[in-house]
Amino acid sequence: MAKQCEVCGKSTVTGRKVSHAHNVTSRTWEPNLRAVKALISGTVRRVRVCTRCLRSGKVTRPPVRKYVPSEAPAAK
Repeated sequence: MAKQCEVCGKSTVTGRKVSHAHNVTSRTWEPNLRAVKALISGTVRRVRVCTRCLRSGKVTRPPVRKYVPSEAPAAK
């Protein structure tokens, strides 16, 4: 599974790190991904989304389910 946002497509970017002495090494910048439950086309799915999409409201979270206790069995 690629390190990629499922909403905007942001993925890993490669580049070079240059030190003060001009030593050059390659490095990568990875997106800040979070695994969240999202409401997608009426169903709840677990997706990997970058924090920018979460913050901007591009992901709709599922409604919070309320806990309803079931009937307790009668004491004997």
